[in-house]
Amino acid sequence: MFHQNKHVLVLDGGFGTTLEDLFDKDISTSLWSAKLIDDDPETIINAHLAFLRAGADIILTSTYQCAFNTFTNVGYTHEEAVRLMRKAVHLAVEAKTRYFAERKAAFPEDIKIALSLGPYGATLSPAQEFDGYYPPPFGPRGFDPENEKQGTNAFGNGDGERKLEESAVEALKEFHLERLRVFKEDEEVWGAIDFIAFETVPVTREIKAIRRAMGILQVEGGIESKPWWISTVWPDGKYPEKRCGEDAVKPEEVIQAVAGQSPDSLLPVPDGFGINCTAVDYIASLVDELGKEFDSLLGKRPWLALYPNGGDVYDPKTKTWIPRESKESWAESFGAIVRQVTKSRKWAGVIAGGCCRTKPIDIRLLNRIVKHSIGKSVK
Repeated sequence: MFHQNKHVLVLDGGFGTTLEDLFDKDISTSLWSAKLIDDDPETIINAHLAFLRAGADIILTSTYQCAFNTFTNVGYTHEEAVRLMRKAVHLAVEAKTRYFAERKAAFPEDIKIALSLGPYGATLSPAQEFDGYYPPPFGPRGFDPENEKQGTNAFGNGDGERKLEESAVEALKEFHLERLRVFKEDEEVWGAIDFIAFETVPVTREIKAIRRAMGILQVEGGIESKPWWISTVWPDGKYPEKRCGEDAVKPEEVIQAVAGQSPDSLLPVPDGFGINCTAVDYIASLVDELGKEFDSLLGKRPWLALYPNGGDVYDPKTKTWIPRESKESWAESFGAIVRQVTKSRKWAGVIAGGCCRTKPIDIRLLNRIVKHSIGKSVK
C-alpha cells in the first residue's frame, strides 16, 4: 500500500524544467537533470526542498535519464555511473533530512522518495518518450530524420515479427533490470527508496518488459519489495504506439499490458498506474476510459498517479516554450479533476503532481486545492 491513511498524495513537479527556470541551470545534455548530480549536487537538493516546502508528499529522484548508455555517451565510466545513480538517491534523502530539520513538528515517514526511471526512449537522441521509435533490438526501427517514415514503433502480426517483438521485450527487460540492480545492490540506497516510478512509457512491449524486470528482481530476493507504478504518456490524448504504422493502440491494449495475466510467471501487476507528461485537457477522459478497463480486468483498481505537464508547448525549432492559453491556472484545472477522481473512490488512492513546466508554486496551489477540498486523510 502507498499509504494506509491517506487517499491523496501530492507529488512534486517538473524537476528538469524547474532546474532551468527557477535555478537558471543549463542541463541541455543527454543526462538532463542528472547532469547536476555530479556538477552541482547542492542545486539538486535545493530543488527537492523547493517542492517539499510547497507541500509535496513525494519527491522523485533526479534519475529519470540515468542509464549506463547515457553516462557512457558523455564520458563517464561504468563505475562512475553506478556511483552517480546511487548519489541521486542520497541527495533526495539529504533534502528530506533538511526539510525535517526546518519542520520540527513533522514526521519523516510522511515524506516519501520515489525512484524515477524513464523509458529506454529517454536515453536516445533525439529523445523518444513521445514517439517510441526504438532501434533494434529494442524496436523495429529508430528515428531517422532522412527517412520520410521517420521510424516505426510497433511490430507487425506475422510469426517473424512476433519473434522480433519478443526479442525486443527481452532487450528492454535487460535495460530496466540492469538499472534496478544498481539500486537494489546497495542496501542503504534501497532502504531509502519508498516507491519505484517507471515514467513516460510510450509502447506496450516496454510495459511488459518492466513487469518482467520487476518479476525477476522479486524472484532474486534478498530485498524488501517496494510499491511501484508504471506511468504512460498520451500526446494529443492518444497512446503513441501504432499498429502497422497507422492505427493507434487502444486504451484496453495498454491496460492489458499493464495488468493482464500471462503464462509468464514473471509478470507481476504494478501497485499503481499513471499518466504523465500529458496535457491536462486529456486527463479526465483518459482516466474515465482507462479506469473502466482496469475495473473489467482486475475487478479492483490500483493507485492512480497523475502528473500532467504544465500545458506549455515546446517548439523544437526555436527551442522555446509556447505558454499555455487558458484563463484558468494549471493547478485549478488539474485540481478540479483530482477532486472528482478522488471523490469517486474508484481508485485505491491518487498521487497527483506535475511534469514538465510545473513549478513549486504550481504544486503549492495544487496541494491547497486537493487537500483542503478533500481532507488530508481518508480512513
